[in-house]
Amino acid sequence: MAKNKIHEKRTDGAIDDAENNHKIPSTQKGSKKVKKGESKKKKSKKLNSKFYEKELERLQVELVKLQEWVKHKGLKVVVIFEGRDAAGKGGVIKRIVDCLNPRICRIAALGKPTERERTEWYFQRYVAHLPAAGEIVLFDRSWYNRAGVERVMGFCTHAEYVEFLRSCPEFEHMLQRSGIILLKYWFSVSDEEQERRFQARINAPTKRWKLSPMDLESRVRWVEYSKAKDDMFAATDTTRAPWYVVEADDKKRARLNCINHLLSQIPYEDLTPRPIKLPPRQKAMNYVRPPMNMQTFVPSQY
Repeated sequence: MAKNKIHEKRTDGAIDDAENNHKIPSTQKGSKKVKKGESKKKKSKKLNSKFYEKELERLQVELVKLQEWVKHKGLKVVVIFEGRDAAGKGGVIKRIVDCLNPRICRIAALGKPTERERTEWYFQRYVAHLPAAGEIVLFDRSWYNRAGVERVMGFCTHAEYVEFLRSCPEFEHMLQRSGIILLKYWFSVSDEEQERRFQARINAPTKRWKLSPMDLESRVRWVEYSKAKDDMFAATDTTRAPWYVVEADDKKRARLNCINHLLSQIPYEDLTPRPIKLPPRQKAMNYVRPPMNMQTFVPSQY
């Protein structure tokens, strides 16, 4: 289950519980020094495609078991996917929902707020997408827009940003106290790999729509986004609602690692139903079907 400790214990000066004094972190807080020789990661050997497909299939079977358990127990699950543009969030979400019932597991991918929504309590439009009993909601980006794109691009005031950092941990802990299981994943991708993926999208007509003007601007403001992410982690990486970082330079490994971790965070039992035996087809009745030429068919082009 999601971690649910009574008190927060932080050493980076970030926000703790609602009862504690709030402190807005500086850029330096929560950051770690990198030792010499650790800045460059060794490139892992490419994952075997057959192994990847087989392991993905196995994990998707487990996801179906988890889905049945969530439905049976009336659990409420929220999974947040955040990270750099082209980091692979959409890819892992797609693999998760591929074999699941869309009535149980759904995706919440909100666009920019309307004029009316801009005047609402910031979390209000996200609350409308939270799960009821027996549901799983995957947020493809979430309320953390305020700590990322809105802050960097100036779509919110400094006061609104500061208030978000103060209230976000309280909001998430309130969700957990209501019985919601909350998981947060940050997909980390290197500058070089993001550049490669952007170029691939530019050159592929079927992927070009994935590149928005905001994505291109994020490349220009790479350092500003890094700073915003560090500050966001310092304030919202709490004991009860931690951030789980997924190394996403290798898409296949990132998908397997994320799904495997997700399954490990929610204890479930196998409720796979017994093999189904089809009932006999209804016997012929005094009924004559209309002629085929009365129906309009799709032309057979292939």
